[in-house]
Amino acid sequence: MGRALLIVGWLATIGWVANGVLGYLLGSTVRALTPHLLLGLVASLLLLFSHCWVMFYLIGTGKAIKDAVLEHRLETELAERTKVFKSRTYPWLMLAMGLAIATFVLGGGYLAGAVPSWMHEVLFYATLVVQVWTLVLEGQVLMANERLMAEINERLA
Repeated sequence: MGRALLIVGWLATIGWVANGVLGYLLGSTVRALTPHLLLGLVASLLLLFSHCWVMFYLIGTGKAIKDAVLEHRLETELAERTKVFKSRTYPWLMLAMGLAIATFVLGGGYLAGAVPSWMHEVLFYATLVVQVWTLVLEGQVLMANERLMAEINERLA
């Protein structure tokens, strides 16, 4: 499950990059930017979906690990590791999602003539950098979470 969520995150990032290229190629009229707007919406929603589900996945597996530790009287350190996973990733997940939302909204502001294009562009690049870093971090944490679940399953078998 964790790997599938990571794949969705990388697909969203590819969509984000493709949309950035599309934005530069299409021009600046509302009619010309309609494909840019639609792809931006899809890529942004996919990005939000993947990060939200990673958060829920870590919450769910953390609860399952905590229950297994309590029920089978394993070392509490095993359950504590899940808290480290969350504290390591959640701030970056929230930042990536917030930047994606801000970029999309300010793109609409640009189309309405209320925001200069450079603000939308700066946010695009900031979002891209944070998104890639967050995906790398997510990959590390999801793999560590998977190893922890395997370790607990092995102990219980």
